[in-house]
Amino acid sequence: MRVLVLGSGVVGVSSAYYLAKAGHEVTVIDRQPASGLETSFANAGQVSPGYSAPWAAPGIPVKAMKWLMMRHRPLVLWPSVEPRLYGWLARMLANCTEEAYTRNKGRMVRLAEYSRDVLRDLRVETGIAYDHRERGTLQLFRTRKQLDHVGDDTKVLDAYGVAYQVLDPAGCVAAEPALGRVKDKIVGGLRLTGDETGDAHLFTQRLAAICEELGVTFRYNVTVTGLQASGGRVTGVACGSEVLHADAYVAAMGSFTPALLRPLGLNLPIYPVKGYSLTLPVMDPEAAPVSTVMDETFKVGLTRLGDRIRVGGTAELAGFSQALRPPRRATLERCVHDLFPAGGDLGRATFWTGLRPMTPDGTPIVGATRYDNLYTNTGHGTLGWTMACGSGRLLADLMSGRAPDIAHDDLAVSRYAA
Repeated sequence: MRVLVLGSGVVGVSSAYYLAKAGHEVTVIDRQPASGLETSFANAGQVSPGYSAPWAAPGIPVKAMKWLMMRHRPLVLWPSVEPRLYGWLARMLANCTEEAYTRNKGRMVRLAEYSRDVLRDLRVETGIAYDHRERGTLQLFRTRKQLDHVGDDTKVLDAYGVAYQVLDPAGCVAAEPALGRVKDKIVGGLRLTGDETGDAHLFTQRLAAICEELGVTFRYNVTVTGLQASGGRVTGVACGSEVLHADAYVAAMGSFTPALLRPLGLNLPIYPVKGYSLTLPVMDPEAAPVSTVMDETFKVGLTRLGDRIRVGGTAELAGFSQALRPPRRATLERCVHDLFPAGGDLGRATFWTGLRPMTPDGTPIVGATRYDNLYTNTGHGTLGWTMACGSGRLLADLMSGRAPDIAHDDLAVSRYAA
């Protein structure tokens, strides 16, 4: 079967790999000059099944109001007259119930745990290297209140069999020795021992090279302008004056997928939630993080990627703006300087922003659509790197007529029909 994959981020390239392994003739289309140059380029670097949870949760509306008042706030909302933003927010608020949270968390953990296992198999099979480490994630608590509420998190982790450790300050320092220099700022932590780290951009580019060895064709600098459909099937992809044809199509364009599918009557409730990152060279390896530290107060992740530190955070609702805003940089700089003051060289840091494709229930949209030969693999939010391989393998199985290894009906766009 000839398949066109639209988008060459980590999700699109992972889809192409597993489709090619299943024997399909695959072509990947992207407007960029190479793979992994948009949202996959400089994300926080975490492969975090243990941290897979929807943002929509009980208590979040109250917390969000407090976050908006913070100087170094993890949530930023720009005034807008955009109806889609407020519709998306309304649907997200509707998911802030215990019942919805439990349902959505279950979906996300199921896919994330599967994806981590698939990624490990891929490493064994291909030998791919991407500055990865298997040293877990440490969620760091600065206040006694945060530590006292750790039971809320562990209850959910217990329900889904996710391995963890609740740590006192000494335990945090044992996991991340550089924190010993600032241990007076720590009251405890939650360590998710099964989590991993790695450079998503490096992974995407190296997997794309493996895909080419498998016969996958990549067409870069090609902008998709629309889909053509007839009789319940997609018949072609318009790329300016050129129309490309295939037997099946995969929409994996992240935040830009809804605009592509809307003319076909497919309404994907995805909004671009803007995130920021700093990447700085390590100055002193002994003073830098070993794996990932999540600063619970500011919702900022600090990850070791080889000889670099990646600092990622902020959820900014600002449409498709990709402006690099100095206050967001100040928050990231504050966190890394506060926790790892001698670890990295802030004077040589690079500042980046990307648009995370978020659904209101936190779960990506993976699977078939009401068009017989059109599939989606999008809406992964902050967890595209975490869920990429599992989503790609799942989709390839579905498109190949094989029974997937995990339940999948509640991941497709049809779950929004109700």
